[in-house]
Amino acid sequence: MDDSRRRADARALTRRQALGCLAAWSGAAVVWTVAGGVPRALGATSTGAPMAPADGTLTFVQISDTHIGFNKAANPDVAGSLRRAIAEIHALPVAPALAVHTGDVSHLSKPEEFGQARDILKEIRVDRVHTIPGEHDTIDEGTTGYLRYFDHDGKGRSWYSFDQGGVHFVGLNNVQNFKLGTLAALGPEQLAWLKSDLAGVSHSTPLVVLAHIPLWTIWEPWGWGTADSGEAMAMLRPFGSVTVLNGHIHQVLQKVEGTVALHTANSLAYPLPTPGQAGIGEPGPVTVPAGELGHRLGTRELHVVRGQQALALIDRPLEG
Repeated sequence: MDDSRRRADARALTRRQALGCLAAWSGAAVVWTVAGGVPRALGATSTGAPMAPADGTLTFVQISDTHIGFNKAANPDVAGSLRRAIAEIHALPVAPALAVHTGDVSHLSKPEEFGQARDILKEIRVDRVHTIPGEHDTIDEGTTGYLRYFDHDGKGRSWYSFDQGGVHFVGLNNVQNFKLGTLAALGPEQLAWLKSDLAGVSHSTPLVVLAHIPLWTIWEPWGWGTADSGEAMAMLRPFGSVTVLNGHIHQVLQKVEGTVALHTANSLAYPLPTPGQAGIGEPGPVTVPAGELGHRLGTRELHVVRGQQALALIDRPLEG
């Protein structure tokens, strides 16, 4: 084996070890609805039979960071955690039309993890589940292994777009060259594709953009941001309604820039520290006593009101 191959294998092993030491937890899905071109997030409920959505309304669910394949003591049954979220989705009063997964589908990007995740995600009773890759999905082969299971448009790319219910969805990949402690990037090729894709979309069409790592810099020392997000944001600002959905940081944060609303999501794995928490060089799992778990996890209801930047928020814990 030549030296360059040994160095590549060593980097992959180091990265696998770093990512593999993370614990897992259970969580909940975020429910989104788009009515009149204005998206809002709704708190989930576990009672009532599903109803058909109102005319002109698109309802969909967001899940993130499932880490299928993790089997350590903090959560030896991550598949069961995902199925718990699926049961909650099926109990919603309005049946969602689709589901989006904002990355880290697997824990260590192994084929058996991708296969199990794909099979479980098929259990969600929606038209289709759309995913994007997280850094845990690109450990050994970049996106090659991920795309064997989740090539959504058949073009062999990890970024793509589609239209549903009058909304234009864009799935991006900002983890291709992920490195701990540095800002991720979309890269020139993907940015050129995004410009071409949006050129054919009316500025009055609502946009929903999916990207695993946040498209704004939350805490640079932890790599919680995207280096070239400014170029993507410049392409998004002309549109009248843009919602950006991210994962990665395992907690809910929001930012509004004009007509662009950016939201990070809770994880179906483990909580992470708050950005910049003192004494933490690299973020790791935040553990709580088992009896407090349900109080720390939950959903958030967000109302995005046309013409207003402030969001009305209602937090709903799973217990209490």
